[in-house]
Amino acid sequence: MIIRGKDKGESGLIKRVIRSQNRVIVEGKNLVKKHIKQGEGQTGGIFSMEAPLHVSNVQVIDPVTGKPCKTTYKYLPDGTKVRVSRGMNASGAVIPRPEILKERKKPRPTSHGPKDTPIEHVLEKTYDAKAGIGMPDL
Repeated sequence: MIIRGKDKGESGLIKRVIRSQNRVIVEGKNLVKKHIKQGEGQTGGIFSMEAPLHVSNVQVIDPVTGKPCKTTYKYLPDGTKVRVSRGMNASGAVIPRPEILKERKKPRPTSHGPKDTPIEHVLEKTYDAKAGIGMPDL
């Protein structure tokens, strides 16, 4: 839901996230007129397009109350991390993670690279205060 600007109070689906600028594009909202010059293979004219909104002007909608709310993260008894609504209009319900965010853009590497530390070196015990191993000579 958009909480500030000319489309205040309207809700829509987030079409794109621009992380570098902390902005989002909401589908069908914050429309601006774009003047495009005629060129090779394309017609010119005045077109309506969605402009990005700053993330501080958008809030998640609580699935129970239908009002905008803030979110926090909590762990369920089985250990899974979930988003939970919080704030004045919040019900404390679990907010499901969008499908687009469930996929990683950069997959985690499965093979070891040249700069990865071998597991034998990681598990090697190099300091023990009681036995005096790894203590500096003073």
